[in-house]
Amino acid sequence: MQLRYAFRVYPSAGQRALLARSFGCARVVFNDALRVREDARAAGLPFVTSAELSKRLTVSKKTPGRAWLGEVSSVILQQSLRDLDTAYRNFFDGIKGKRPKAGPPRFKSRRDNRQAIRFTANAGWRITDGGKLRLPKIGDLRVKWSRPLPSVPSTVSVIQDAAGRYFASFVVGTDPAADRERMPGTDATVGIDLGLTHFAVLSDGTKIDSPKFLRRAEKKLKKAQRVLSRKVKGSKNRDKARGKVARAHARVADARREFHHRLSTRLIRENQAVAVEDLAVKGLARTRLAKSVHDAGWSAFVTMLEYKAARYGRAFHRTGRFEPTSQVCSNCGVKDGPKPLNVREWTCRACGAVLDRDVNAAVNVAKAAGLAVSACGAQVRPERVPAQRGEAGTHPKPHRATVRQTGITRL
Repeated sequence: MQLRYAFRVYPSAGQRALLARSFGCARVVFNDALRVREDARAAGLPFVTSAELSKRLTVSKKTPGRAWLGEVSSVILQQSLRDLDTAYRNFFDGIKGKRPKAGPPRFKSRRDNRQAIRFTANAGWRITDGGKLRLPKIGDLRVKWSRPLPSVPSTVSVIQDAAGRYFASFVVGTDPAADRERMPGTDATVGIDLGLTHFAVLSDGTKIDSPKFLRRAEKKLKKAQRVLSRKVKGSKNRDKARGKVARAHARVADARREFHHRLSTRLIRENQAVAVEDLAVKGLARTRLAKSVHDAGWSAFVTMLEYKAARYGRAFHRTGRFEPTSQVCSNCGVKDGPKPLNVREWTCRACGAVLDRDVNAAVNVAKAAGLAVSACGAQVRPERVPAQRGEAGTHPKPHRATVRQTGITRL
């Protein structure tokens, strides 16, 4: 399995200038190649191959207008052409239905929020004995190592984000057997119901509050954005204010990512199988709850759960988004009909059990995935019903479920 390990990099002033030149050269090569293919398409000519683009790049480096491309490593220019091929491949695969739809490749700008270059093994980069990252035609970059790499990396990407921070992202191959030994197996299983008031509710009754990082930082973000709007466009002060806004947003994103990593690792460590509902995040992001939905970051969290389950040998299940998890009683399996969002607790009319809406949904998510989850963890308590005169000491018989009431079967 291949994983990415990202570390903060602190280049000097001269190295930042060299990195800016490298970002610009890679961007120009990408745009030139995209323009060649778009012109060929407009003229009705055949698709320009990658080999032809590579030949044209070699010729252009010898011309006066593109001679400065030779001042950077040739590897990052070739990798830029590969990025264009990947963008076209994703676009065509989306049209064919092989993957989610992606838009056609578009031209890159120097004002994009993210700039990146990639070095492969044949570029001659390495990690020095002193722990620095040595890159060709750039020099030795100081790296803040937060943990050791599990093996020798194959490629490294240097990334500059919108906040002006630099990162080194290494692609490392790991041994799945060694990873699974570090995380021993367990018999526990869990269903997860994601929400806004509580970020996650587990089938065992545990409720994890939503940190709401964006909501908590809204006051500072609003002030920084107001200061930015008052600066003259094109001025140095406006660039400084833009950097402050970007750094404020970066702190929110980092805190959210850290929360997702900690929670996903904990759930994978404690459970052998994890089930989560497949939410329509794009649809929810078009409602009045859009800001809260984006602040929760459900998609990123579910993606972490999925790849960590594959890495550590856990089972991961997605329950269909049309499964009536909030309408079915997890105690008797009778479908009791839809309920508005303000109903957080309801009583089953068939068996009389009082159910917590979120915990009941988490139990049903696990059952729909085929996991053996006990309904007793769903905070189910029978409603107090007076015993009939002729049935003293017996439980009331549940109402017979019709075909329309039948939902998730009880395990």
